[in-house]
Amino acid sequence: MFATQSLTKQFNSTATTTSSLTRKQQKQSRRRAGNQITRASSANVEKPKDSPPPTSSATATNPPTPPKKEDRKIVNGQDVPSFEDISTAHFRISSGVVRTRCVESHAMSKATGSRIFFKHEWEQRTGSFKERGARNALMSLSDAQKKKGVVAASAGNHALALAYHGAKLGIPVTVIMPSIAPLTKITKCRDLQARVILHGATIADAAKYGKEEYEKKEGLKYINGFDDFEIISGAGSMALEILEDVKDVDAIVIPVGGAGLIAGCALAIKTLKPDCLVVGVEADRCQSMSAALKAGKPTLVPSGATLADGLAVPTVGPRSFETCKDLIDIMVTVSERDIATALLRLVELEKLVQEGAGASGLAGILANKIPQLKGKTVAVALCGGNIDTSTLGYCIERGLVADGRLIKFEAVVSDRPGGIAGLCGVIAEAGASIKHINHDRARLGEESHSVLVTVECECTGPDMGKDLIQRLDKNYKIISTSML
Repeated sequence: MFATQSLTKQFNSTATTTSSLTRKQQKQSRRRAGNQITRASSANVEKPKDSPPPTSSATATNPPTPPKKEDRKIVNGQDVPSFEDISTAHFRISSGVVRTRCVESHAMSKATGSRIFFKHEWEQRTGSFKERGARNALMSLSDAQKKKGVVAASAGNHALALAYHGAKLGIPVTVIMPSIAPLTKITKCRDLQARVILHGATIADAAKYGKEEYEKKEGLKYINGFDDFEIISGAGSMALEILEDVKDVDAIVIPVGGAGLIAGCALAIKTLKPDCLVVGVEADRCQSMSAALKAGKPTLVPSGATLADGLAVPTVGPRSFETCKDLIDIMVTVSERDIATALLRLVELEKLVQEGAGASGLAGILANKIPQLKGKTVAVALCGGNIDTSTLGYCIERGLVADGRLIKFEAVVSDRPGGIAGLCGVIAEAGASIKHINHDRARLGEESHSVLVTVECECTGPDMGKDLIQRLDKNYKIISTSML
């Protein structure tokens, strides 16, 4: 092991000093250094009993050969990736995807009592981690498959990733999108030269149509967005980068939908740093992974509308599940309130925008759903930033409500001149700001010479809201108060 580490340093030094050489000479120099590492690794060198696993940097520069397809590990009928598949994928896609930053957040560290790092997967060219798996899947195709092309069903990030890298690699991409797909993403896919087919009301409808009409009839390769072998392997490359950038990381928090991302990452993490906790976070309106872990197999669960629409997968992928079922240490769920609060915190404190699914990992921490992480060094995957402006505005308002900074009340006010002005004066004295105000004379029943006033106010926090209601209660008949 020590000889290998020494040679790794030698390789890095050699690569630095060859900057003035020709490209051909540089390649020859790197090849010789890589061969030295390989020979040293296989030499009969005595290793300490507690020898640590290989580092991700060594894996990236000199990936091991993955098992052949016929030699892959089979678990409950599913061929699952190995660590070699992940490190090979990392090496394969490195020139085509962004090596995103893993940045320490001082604001979130102070707020949570943990040392928080954010993995900026939204910095990928199409805005999400999906590019890792998409490029790996496309580059793994045979020449014949590359010529024919691929087909996938997606309403968002997977479609964008395939379309982008398909165009870059010259591989035809057909995307089946359901009617719920946002118009902006449909347009973007077409702009990226993908053939876009609109069919069905759900992803399941689109997937069935894609397999029947395009995989079977046209011979296109169908690429599942979260359960394809190469998709999982490519997704795992994110964990390799985190482990390389944050060497003392104690836990990595990953949003879970179909489970492709956590499957690849968990395998990489537990191979390289077994004591690092793997934490999964899913929306409480679609608890597919929690149900699968409890049942011991993928289970269909009800799926409601959620701010984290990218996580609303009613059944986790069977291959993904078999890959990570024994590797996840903690699994938690987050509410819509938790997600909205996390989105608001990211906008206000980090000056960055995420989609609901991308912010779910942070939501779990801010909601104190993972107390085991207090005082630990934690990496959180911010895995997607594709959100339209109207949805973002709605999410921010939901976050303000969850934060106790938006309140709504109904009060009976005198219909005499200056009646509503007096109410507004009390609100101003409390320091609150009126966002909306409405008056209604018809719904007061027995009340005469009065008006029902409905007010929405913005406060600095719940304490100001309580103070405002107490002030109003002294002078007015309060019909109702509520958080929006």
